[in-house]
Amino acid sequence: MATPLTADRLVAALRAEGVKVVEHRSWRTNNRNHVGSWGPVNGVMIHHTVTSGTVNSVELCYYGRSDLPGPLCHGVIAKDGTVYLVGHGRANHAGKGDGDVLSAVKAEAPLPADNEADTDGNTHFYGFECVNLGDGKDPWPKEQVEAVVRASAALCRAHDWGRVGPTSVIGHLEWQPGKIDPRGPGITMSDVRARVAERLKHPAGWNPGEDEEMPLTAAEIEKIAERVWEKDGLIEVPWGTEQNPEWAPKFVITDTGNILREVRSRIKAMEAQIAALQVGGVNLEALAEAVADKLASRLAE
Repeated sequence: MATPLTADRLVAALRAEGVKVVEHRSWRTNNRNHVGSWGPVNGVMIHHTVTSGTVNSVELCYYGRSDLPGPLCHGVIAKDGTVYLVGHGRANHAGKGDGDVLSAVKAEAPLPADNEADTDGNTHFYGFECVNLGDGKDPWPKEQVEAVVRASAALCRAHDWGRVGPTSVIGHLEWQPGKIDPRGPGITMSDVRARVAERLKHPAGWNPGEDEEMPLTAAEIEKIAERVWEKDGLIEVPWGTEQNPEWAPKFVITDTGNILREVRSRIKAMEAQIAALQVGGVNLEALAEAVADKLASRLAE
């Protein structure tokens, strides 16, 4: 249960998750709040548009149909993965659904079968319409499915959903009896939920297949040092020979550190000696210039 994100926070959350966002027309004030509440929100619902073409689908979801006024969702996810924001507030996307499903979503528990239509879903869910004919033949490009995952994860992360289970993200077909969306090939809600759950284990900017920073082991550090030593071509063996077992990068680095510490100590001692010479306010640079001038004048006589 949560208060819906402000428009600014919604945009920021989506972009932080790596979603390409387009703010369409006056989406921030496009809503159905005058006919009912929006919130508290409990999850994210995924749909397909039963249309083709980005422009046509975005405009339809923004304005609605003659029998169903818009907005018909909060964001339209195009085939290329771009999310077009078309509404902020109550939207006509979820309709009446199963209250037991809502209870499971709130508890982040396994979803029961949807066999009733007794609860207003427009109050409780963010909605994303995905451009697809929904005929079971129109494909779902990987970019579009990835955007579904990222947009869903962005909202789960913002509301701290999905820490117990991934059922904060559901399909329309899991909410309202008789609905079939989203329909593949290329998408299933179980796969979407699994990928959302995986994303939530990583920072928002994570990309699948990316190695995250891990502390290097001592052996890895030594190996890197050896490879740098071999490839550099400028560093000379500081003592002995390469065959000497003591000539190892880690020992050379240790020796270099000792030398640096000694040099710093000597510099500090010299700075102290210079400071002692300047006692009484003598300006050594001015004194040197005066001596030079005096010598020059004597030589000129």
